[in-house]
Order: sequence, then structure tokens, then C-alpha cells
Amino acid sequence: MSNAREKKRAKKMKNQPTSVTFPYDSGPSHSEMYFRNGGDGIPRHKKRDMRSEPFQQGFLNKSKSLEMPKYVTVSPFVQARAAEIKAMLKAASQKSSNTLVFQSLPRHMRRRAMSHNIKRLPRRLRELARIEAERPEHQKKDLPKSKCRKARRRHVNLVAEFNCRQKKNIWLETHIWHAKRFHMVKKWGYCLGDRPTTKSYRACYRAMTSHCLLQDLSYYCFLELAGKEEELLMGLARMCNVDAGPTFAAVACLAGKRQGALTLYHVDRYPEDALGPVTFIWKPRSRSGGASESRQLWIWTHPAFKQDILAELKAVFQCFEPKEACNPESVVTVPLEESLDAAEDVGKKRKKQADEGETRVPVKKIVGDGTRDPQQSYCWTSQTTGIVISDLTMEILRYRLIGPLSHCVLTEALKVASVHTELDSADSDIHSWWTENCKNPDQVSLHHCQESIFGLFKGLCSSDIPSGTVLGLTVGDPRVNLPKMRSKAMPSPENYQDYEKVRQLILEGVPAECARSFLWDQNVCKSVTENKMPEQDLNRLRSELLVPGSQLDLGPRESKIPILLIQHPGKVAGKDRLGWGSGWDICLPKGWGMAFWLPFIYQGARVGGLREDLKHSLFKRTPHVPHDYPDCPGGIQSAKELARTLLDKFKRRPPAKRANYVKYGTLAPFLCPWEKLTGDWEARSQAPGACGHTPDSEACATEGQVSGGTNSGALVVESSETNKWDEQMDACSQTNVQMTDVEKMAGLCQKSDATSSWPFCVLRSRKLLRQLSAWLRPASGKSRRKQRSASKLDQKELSEDAVWPICQRYPRALVWVGLSFLAKGSPEAHTMICIPAKEDLLEFSKDPRFCGPQEPKHSDRFRHKVLKQKRHRKRQGNKKAAARSAPAPLGGAAAEHEDLVLGLWPDPLPDVPSHCSRALLGFVTQGDFSLAFGCSEALGFVSLTGLLQMLLDQPADQGGLVLLRNPASLQYRFARLTVEV
Repeated sequence: MSNAREKKRAKKMKNQPTSVTFPYDSGPSHSEMYFRNGGDGIPRHKKRDMRSEPFQQGFLNKSKSLEMPKYVTVSPFVQARAAEIKAMLKAASQKSSNTLVFQSLPRHMRRRAMSHNIKRLPRRLRELARIEAERPEHQKKDLPKSKCRKARRRHVNLVAEFNCRQKKNIWLETHIWHAKRFHMVKKWGYCLGDRPTTKSYRACYRAMTSHCLLQDLSYYCFLELAGKEEELLMGLARMCNVDAGPTFAAVACLAGKRQGALTLYHVDRYPEDALGPVTFIWKPRSRSGGASESRQLWIWTHPAFKQDILAELKAVFQCFEPKEACNPESVVTVPLEESLDAAEDVGKKRKKQADEGETRVPVKKIVGDGTRDPQQSYCWTSQTTGIVISDLTMEILRYRLIGPLSHCVLTEALKVASVHTELDSADSDIHSWWTENCKNPDQVSLHHCQESIFGLFKGLCSSDIPSGTVLGLTVGDPRVNLPKMRSKAMPSPENYQDYEKVRQLILEGVPAECARSFLWDQNVCKSVTENKMPEQDLNRLRSELLVPGSQLDLGPRESKIPILLIQHPGKVAGKDRLGWGSGWDICLPKGWGMAFWLPFIYQGARVGGLREDLKHSLFKRTPHVPHDYPDCPGGIQSAKELARTLLDKFKRRPPAKRANYVKYGTLAPFLCPWEKLTGDWEARSQAPGACGHTPDSEACATEGQVSGGTNSGALVVESSETNKWDEQMDACSQTNVQMTDVEKMAGLCQKSDATSSWPFCVLRSRKLLRQLSAWLRPASGKSRRKQRSASKLDQKELSEDAVWPICQRYPRALVWVGLSFLAKGSPEAHTMICIPAKEDLLEFSKDPRFCGPQEPKHSDRFRHKVLKQKRHRKRQGNKKAAARSAPAPLGGAAAEHEDLVLGLWPDPLPDVPSHCSRALLGFVTQGDFSLAFGCSEALGFVSLTGLLQMLLDQPADQGGLVLLRNPASLQYRFARLTVEV
């Protein structure tokens, strides 16, 4: 009987009576022996006789041995029969299925009204239906009175519902706008828009290139450091290095007129133990301030890196004591309990009232950080240095405008606030901060200077301004100037009339005084947020205009909002398309998100999500945060989450419909083994007798010995002998199981006592990156000019003497590289970057249209183990007794590979560089067809040791040529490798 029939029969027989046993208090007598438990009346010695008789005597001979009892004890016999009758009646009264009473009728007798009207049933079933209807699970639930749409759409109930839905993942202020138009994803504690629901891939690229693309970056974590300038610089200098670029002490950044960007490290651990990238802004100095002046520093970082960076900052400045006074307060809102009470009392009181009896309109609740527990502290102070660290995430919103016409969108959507020295008596407390500053002549002159600079932006391109320029500004309510229809902001040529001011702005940037803003004052931000004019009042004032559709003039009652404009640099590395992708970031107080978001859209800005952010970094050839930071804890965690997602997607497909990566020779199709890659290249370079040339098909035997000892990671090439392939791979697997990476390094590498706690690092030294960039340029007829320029820049020529010190200083380093296909090909994530053999370079020099070699197909030596494991699990699943008890251990190879997946290489991995016919150099982290360059582009990391070895072996005119192979392909493609600084 099949499993389905067994389950069906078990379901029907689950309520049938079992063997009924009537208990006896005393021992049985001689007469009760025959009828215990309603037995068959056969004594034990008779049963023994029946078993001893041969079966061939037939039924008649056995019936002769049966004897009727001489007498019966009535009481036990009747009780036994009564127990059986009771069990039978109980089974008959119970249903053997989950169907209702009216469903037991034939289909032609059923009526729809029977489900709620008992009288429509036959008389014989009405009593059963009544009992069934009285059960708790069939009772109708008492629905609240606010279930109608009109009640659910009330503002009080919407606030309660939205707040409940933000317990796990925080919403941005533009969440509802995005949720209607974007595919939403839950990442880093937030609900973020991934990509638009419409076909807008090329439209977003056109917006980046010719107009403006808008993104909401308010989910970025925002930290504030306040204290003496000397103390701040002393502690921050230990977390960065001048070798990697400008630090917190850069002159332009320290003055407050430039935004800086760098990568933070653990204290005194450069170039290892990276924490993550950050951007920062210093508050401009006061006119009478010195080095001992108290300064403010704002730091932005990605949520994936926040916890590590915040913990390290608190450890550096010894800020462990929470400061309760610094806890940021949320916007005025209705508590959840009050909103729920109001939802229950629908019909009695429609609006909430204040204590004075006036009608109170609830405001949407703006909750804070998605990376922090609301019960935790927001501020920490140091008793020794007096430095205060504040976590002000979501207190300041940040939008990014990308494109050459970002200036036009800003100047059309925002209008500089007008100066008012007097206010009405009713509005004296609302805008008092602005009135007091307008009475100061210095503040008024500064405001006019900022207004004049902001007016010059409309005639410029976003890349004309120096990178990181900061401009403080105070603007009016952008909702007042909202146009009736959506238009496209375009530049005005008449703004180029004052050529001297435009030229000075392009060369020198914005003065440091104009970088000041009231946004640095938390009291002003709190006042601006709390005293925002509701949308209802604005619409009421518009309806009272004498001429419908005319400009609304609020005068002194108009809200004044302080903002910061920060120039976002575009492509700054390399020589082609410099400045592409530049734009402006705007920082504004919380509560004003949608008030600024909609005017930008009405001026022609197109909105992008996380996908557009990824493509923007690809087209700029810059690392994407956080996926392209493999040496940071946040980047490692993001890579593991992505690998888990890809593995689940891979397992959901049947084995016949998914790629077998073992046969393709792909060791890691979902997660790049950076630690294994750098360790194997270090072993190859420091092993005695290491080859100094690129492995090819003729050096298979030597490469296997060099890479990790005898028979370690044997290089496999195409061969007709399948047995040799199996023997080599068996030896590889046995060696990797017996000898760990630590043992290999101890036997081959001579390391100093100060071993690093982090397995590898990413090379960020500007000097070494410039040196690598010069070495990767192919030599031409102008080699002498190239050598002269290299000598002027203090760069050495490519030789073993120049390469050896770099390998000794950075034995396990990765280099960020860009790759451009020379012909066909479309890269994807986890594409392998390999070193071409000599035969490949010779063939390519003869035929430039040569697409590349092919990898010989590998054999899947784990297939029989996977099938054996599958059969064993199936046998274990069929045994019910084994399922209840502990599972029996697998035997042999099945116990060794319990997590085998058909088509994937199990751990531990063999030697990564020499696993295939072409030596593996690195992996691609992001790649696609680049609309900006018109060809396939890829970005990734390669081993520094392997890159230097490749440069020494390749000819000068073919330097930087590599091979790329997708994880599910055997075809290699030629590409050009570059390092842009």
C-alpha cells in the first residue's frame, strides 16, 4: 500500500475503537480464566495443544478440540461487553474527517444557506449542526467598530497602524511614496526601495548623465563628536593614516568648507583591521576661535559598519558613560495607547482634544534609528577629555541629487528665506530664532552672501564646483513654491553674465564663512521640526486666495528651514569621463522629508533605489558600499548574506535545471574565498623553488608541488585519461583534509612574531596604487617619455628588486581593479579573473579577434557521494522507528560529507590559484554592460602577489591582459586590467 493510501486510511481509522481492557482489582479465579477481557474461552493448555497440532489436520480436527465453558461468571462478562459497547458508541458519534455537518450531505442536497442557517438542514442533522455551531472556533469574532475603510483611513488609526508595522524595520519619511512605486526590501534594519516597478533602467542612466537622479540616503548612520579640536584630532589620527589619503586634519576639511572621505581602521592597526568608509564634515570655526576651541564633527557611515565604528570611537575617546540629556526627542505624536483607545471609541468622539478642550490634530510619528534599540542611550561622554559622542541617526535627513543639472533642480525648487525683523504676536514664539538672527548685521550679510553664491549655481554644472564643497543656507517652505504641473528644470544662460564671480567660484570654491548653517544647532532644528505648518493649513490658505492658483505669500508666517548643500564628487580617478556622476547632497531637519522630496520631483528629478546606487558606482568605477569592502566586518557579513540567498535560490531548482559548478571548475560560485586566495598566493611566492612564470599546460606537475607541498592542488588540464584526473583530484582532496592552511603556512612561509589578527587586507596606499597603475599601462613607442615621467613622479621601473619589498610588506593584500572587455562577454558577480598562458598571449597577438581559450570540462567526483547520501536519507525517512529515535550515524564517506550539495565543491577547498588550467588571480564583485563606456565593465579584487608575478612574466606591450570566466561557463574572455587612482 502506498504512503498516500496509508495516510488516508489512518485518517479514517483514527477515531475507531481499539482493544478494550476491563480492569480487575483482584486476581482471576479458575472460572474467570476463560473470559478475561472478553476472551475466546480457550484455556491456556488447550491453546498449547492447538499450536502443537499440525496444520494439515484441517479446520474440523481443530474445532473438535474447542470446548464450551461449563459455567460463566456474569458480572465480569457483562462489564467487558459494556466497555466494548461504550467504545463503539463513542467512535460512532465522532467524525472521521474535518468536514462540517452540511458537507456530509450529497452535493445535490447542499445549499449555500446551510452554512449559517441550521433550519435549512434536514431534521436529523440539525442537532449536530447546533452543537457544532456552539464550538469556540466556529463563533463569529467580535469585529471592532473601526473596520470600515472610512475609519481605517482616519489619521489617528493610520498612525497606530504604521507605528506597529515599524517595530522590526524602520520606515523612512519617504517610505509610503516609495512603497507605491518601488519594490521594497528589508535591509540593515530599514525598509528601502530597491528598484522602480516601471521599466526605468535606461531612463535612470539618462538622468545621471544629462539631468538629475534623486536618492534618499537618510538611512545612513549619523554620528556627532563634540569636544576640543586637539583632543579630537589626536584620537582620530590613530584610526587613519596619511598614506591612504587626506585625513581628518586636512586643511580644507578642518576649516569646514570641504567634506572629507576616508576609511577607518582599528586603533594603530593600519593597513589591517579596517572598519569601514566614512564621510565627515567639521563645523566651521568661529571668528575668534583657536586650536583649543570646542568643535563639532559630523560623521556619516553605512548601517552595516555603524556598530563597529561606534564601538571603536567610544574606546578611543573613553566615552562609556551615557548622557541622558542628549537623547533626541521624536516629533510630537499621539501615543500608541491613546490611538488604540480612539480607534475603539469610534462614533463617540471623532477627534482627540487637548486639555484645554481645543481640537488636536495628531502628527505622524517619526521614529529613530533602525540599527539601535530604542531603550539604549544616544549619547556618551568622557570624564577625562570631555568629548561627547552622539548617535543622531534619522535626526538629519540626507538626499542625493546626481547629474549635471542638479543645480537647476535645487535653484528652482528652493527659494532663499527672506529677512524679517518683526513678527506677529501670534507667531512670536514660532520663528523667534530667525528674527533674532536677522537683527544681527553680520548674520544678514552672511545670509546675502550665501544667497548670491546659490544664485550662481543655476548657470553651472555640478562638476564645475570643487569636490566636497559645503554651502550653508536658510530657505523658505518649498511647499509654497510647488508648481501645478511637473516640469523639467533647465539652466539659464543669463546667469553667466558675471564671469568674474563664476570664475572665482570655480577656482576657489565657497568661502569658509558661507559654510555656516543653523543646522548645527539642535535647538533650532527642534524648533523647525515642531513648528512646521501642517498641510491642512496650507491648503486652507490656498483656498482663500482671491485669484485661484496664484502665488501664496505667507510673509513672516512662512517656515524657515536651515539646510546644508554638499557637493558630491563624481568620477575622480583615471583619465576618461572625469566628473561623471557628480551632484549635490542636501541635509535638512527631520520632519521635512516629503516637503522637500515632492518639489524635487516636480522639477524633473527621477527617483532611483538601491539598484541605481549600485549601477552608479559601477559606472564611476568606485567601490560600492558595503559589498566592495571585503576586509571590513560589515562587508564580510553582507557577502555571507548574499551567499546564503544565492545558495537558497540554487537549492530550490532541481538538479537537472541548475549548473554543476564542479564540472565547470568553479570552486566558489556564491562567496569569494579571499582568505584562501591570498594565503595560497603567499605560499606560492615564499615556497622554496617557486616558479617565476605563469603556469601553463606544460608546467602542470611543477605547479602542483609549488602551490602547497607534494600533491597539493594539482593543476588539471584537458586529457583523455579520466583515471589521471580522478587520481589527481583524490590526492588534492586528501591533502587538503590532512593539512590545514595554518600548517602549510608554518612549513612554507617565514613570518615575523607580530602576526596579524586579520587574514588579509585591501591595499589603499596612494603611492603604491600609483606605482601599480603605471606598471599596468602597456608600453608603446613612447617608452622613453614614459620613463621620464615615471622618474619625475618618483616611480620605479618594473623589476624583481622593485617588486620584492612590496610582496614582503603586503604578503596578503588585495588590489581594487577595473576590467574592460576587449571583445564579447558579459561579466557577473563572482566571475574569475585568471592569468593568461603564454600560448594565449601568442595567439592573441597573431589574431586580435581571438576570443580566448576554453577550460576543459572537469569531472564531478562528488556525484556518487551525493547520491549515496540521498539514498541513505531516504532509507532513514522510511523507517518510522528510526525517525522517532536519534538518527543513526552515516558510515564511510557519507559521514565525512554530510552537507554535500550536488554541483558544489565542499569544504575544504583545494589550492585556489592552480585549480583550473589558468592560474586564478581574483574575483569580480560587480559587473555588467556599462552604458557609460559602451562595453562590458567589471570591478573586483586581485591578489597583489599574483598581480606582481603576472607583470613580471608578461611582455611589456601586453601588460595588464587577463582572462575572465563566468562561474557557469567554460569560455575565457580577454580583458584589460587597470588600477585607477
